[in-house]
Formats: sequence, C-alpha cells, structure tokens
Amino acid sequence: MIILSKRVAMFCSLLSAWGILMLTIMGILLYSHAVTFAEDLNLHEIESNSIREFLPDAFQRYESAAHNCWIAACLYIATLAFSMHQYVTNRRIQYGL
Repeated sequence: MIILSKRVAMFCSLLSAWGILMLTIMGILLYSHAVTFAEDLNLHEIESNSIREFLPDAFQRYESAAHNCWIAACLYIATLAFSMHQYVTNRRIQYGL
C-alpha cells in the first residue's frame, strides 16, 4: 500500500538519516558528560551543599538526556525503515516489478 510518494519517501529517508546521525552523536556527548550541554540540563536547579551531592544528580541528568536521545534515534530508525519501504514499493509499481 502506497502512503508516501517516491519523492516524499526519499525526503523522509534523508531527514531520518540526519536525525539518526545527529541524535546518536548528541547521545554519545551527553553520556560522556560534555560541558556544552550543562546549560540545557538546568544544572543550576540542583540544590546541594557539596560537590559530592551535586555530581551524582548532574550525572543522572546527563545519562537520562543521553537515553532520551538514543530512544529518539530509534524512532528515526523506524521512520527510515518505513520511508525506504515506501520508496521501494513505489519503484516496484513504477517499473512493474
């Protein structure tokens, strides 16, 4: 069953590939506790009296954000699979295969 045209399927495939690449890299950087993402994780909201209380909470936020990126990348993989299926289906109908 055709849901997407051939051009739309190709566009969605390219967009999905970019999303997979970007979110995987972001997940790796977040999992390695890159300081670049500190502002996005609202680390200033963590109430702690010492560095020993602060670090486990900060690391937990980093790892949670990394897992969210990897889950989103998996959703993009599903979108890529669907888009490629639509592209192949359109080509089969177009060329009578």
